[in-house]
Amino acid sequence: MSRKAAIVEYIRYALTDHSPEELIDAYREAGTHLAAAPECLGYELCASDDDPRSQILRIVWTSADAHIDGFRRGPNFPPFLKAIGPFVGEIAEMRHYHRTGVEWRR
Repeated sequence: MSRKAAIVEYIRYALTDHSPEELIDAYREAGTHLAAAPECLGYELCASDDDPRSQILRIVWTSADAHIDGFRRGPNFPPFLKAIGPFVGEIAEMRHYHRTGVEWRR
């Protein structure tokens, strides 16, 4: 898959040191920096109904290159990282995925 095509990043949290509410509050702040970044096309944070300490952040980036070389080196990354920094140790998975075209929405 080309690093130039739009991709989806999933960050799965397994919270052990912080509450779900603390992560949600942190992403309310961090989200303002994602929204300000031209490389970001959208994001959402979801919490598991079965285990609220399991949460997944989904970010759509214009490309992997834009995420890594643009956002991470740009002015929005430092304040984003500051907001979510306390939770980095609770990341269980952080990966880029490409869309397969298999989807349906109502």
